[in-house]
Amino acid sequence: MLRKVATALLLATAIPATAQTTPPKLIVAISVDQFSADLFSEYRQYYSGGLKRLTQGVVFPKGYQSHAATETCPGHSTILTGSRPSRTGIIANTWFDLSTAREDKAVYCAEDESQPGSNSGNYVASPIHLKVPTLGGRMKIANPATRVVSVAGKDRAAIMMGGPTADQTWWIGGAQGFVSYKGVATPPLVAKINEAFAARLAQPNAGFDLPQQCMAKDFPVAIGAGKSVGTGRFARAAGDFKAFRASPEQDAMTLVLAAGAIESMALGKQAQTDIISIGLSATDYVGHTYGTEGTESCIQIDRLDRELGAFFDRLDKDGIDYAVVLTADHGGHDLPERHRENAMPMENRVDAALTPKALSATIGAMTGLSGKTLIWGDGPAGDLYIDKGLTAAQRAKVEAETLKLLRAHPQVEAAFTKAQIAAVPSPSGPPESWSLLQEARASFDPARSGDILLLLKPRITPIVDPTKGYVATHGSPWDYDRRVPILFWRKGLTHFEQPLGVETVDIMPTLAALIGLPVPKSEIDGRCLDLVAGEGSSCPAQ
Repeated sequence: MLRKVATALLLATAIPATAQTTPPKLIVAISVDQFSADLFSEYRQYYSGGLKRLTQGVVFPKGYQSHAATETCPGHSTILTGSRPSRTGIIANTWFDLSTAREDKAVYCAEDESQPGSNSGNYVASPIHLKVPTLGGRMKIANPATRVVSVAGKDRAAIMMGGPTADQTWWIGGAQGFVSYKGVATPPLVAKINEAFAARLAQPNAGFDLPQQCMAKDFPVAIGAGKSVGTGRFARAAGDFKAFRASPEQDAMTLVLAAGAIESMALGKQAQTDIISIGLSATDYVGHTYGTEGTESCIQIDRLDRELGAFFDRLDKDGIDYAVVLTADHGGHDLPERHRENAMPMENRVDAALTPKALSATIGAMTGLSGKTLIWGDGPAGDLYIDKGLTAAQRAKVEAETLKLLRAHPQVEAAFTKAQIAAVPSPSGPPESWSLLQEARASFDPARSGDILLLLKPRITPIVDPTKGYVATHGSPWDYDRRVPILFWRKGLTHFEQPLGVETVDIMPTLAALIGLPVPKSEIDGRCLDLVAGEGSSCPAQ
């Protein structure tokens, strides 16, 4: 009997020791687009699949995409680089280059604008704007045998997490299924999955059952013009790709490709550690299309939990020693119409007068410079660019009048100049304590950022009319858009939860430490997070 007890104790201690000291054979880095810390915690008690497994690992429920520009491209650029947008150069989904000769002055973050015919809406995809290496890129430098794979629902997710040296980079390019860079041949695996993709899309979907936890959310919210959201089940007609994209079906297909890539390439089954990044984009499309608090979002999180559970079970059956990190590129905010029905009467939509087109017209009339575009921007918040064709005196006048107008507007929290932001040191310390100016500095690139940064007050949704497109969004400097969960899991890793704030830029050095890959501190903004509960550390000695 004593011998059996001793053996059991030995086995119990051996598993955590392996998880702490032996590098995993495969890193699985998952980003769930628009999976806010609020959304994570709201449904946490109902998890029974993959998300439940991850909550049994090391949990940081208060992670931060610490910068101000909480958009998809900047957020994904932080996760596997260890660097904030000020270092990655990915300051937004779209910025403006007013010196370019092409008619379209907007530059998409994953676009090679030098390619003939490329523009921000119909572009040649490229990682050229990412200024720093990803973890996969660093792993390949250390050991060229490392395989780096990136798959996602969006090109910017796959590209920013995989980096320019990934062996395989795939994203959903439309109804045709998964695509890659221009000129990349489609391997048999992807061709086979695209056939399954087409077959699934060709069939109608009757919708998903409503889980018990979603019942209380089952009521319509009117958003104007006879349109409402809040009661959907993701029923769609055959061939409706737009509905497919904004549903759990999209994530299911992305995980099918990820699992297939792991199996066909034998990732995690050779001497070196491999890495696969997975961008699950459906939660974002659902949040934009229906909001974050209706039956649609509730069903999406339930299906995400189930699909992740099946994915991890498949890896378990293959006997792979893998480590997982799951986080998000940004948070999200529900539509103001539902917020107003649920105890938040102060919620509102942005004044159309704050759109760049309206601002340009108003400032033109005020300065006598009407008849041309004075102010460029991607929407009624974020970076604003002043026309470079103006004289120095005209530019100064336009800037002064724009700042005066913005700072007097009741929906504007702050309007910072480029000089103001540039003068602030790169922020440090707990991300929850940063000022708005520090958050802005973490998103600032002197060559790409605008002349003025417009930040709206909290609870102002930067969508003027919800009947003409998306109903809800993100992108603000407020915590509902900045806070995301950061979850680490590996078999044998002892569970603990740290409620204090950490950053998504801490993920890369934490994973690098797990595989013994040195990363110079001067090259990144993040720090290694110790994943060992109690004594001992998974981080290198300081």
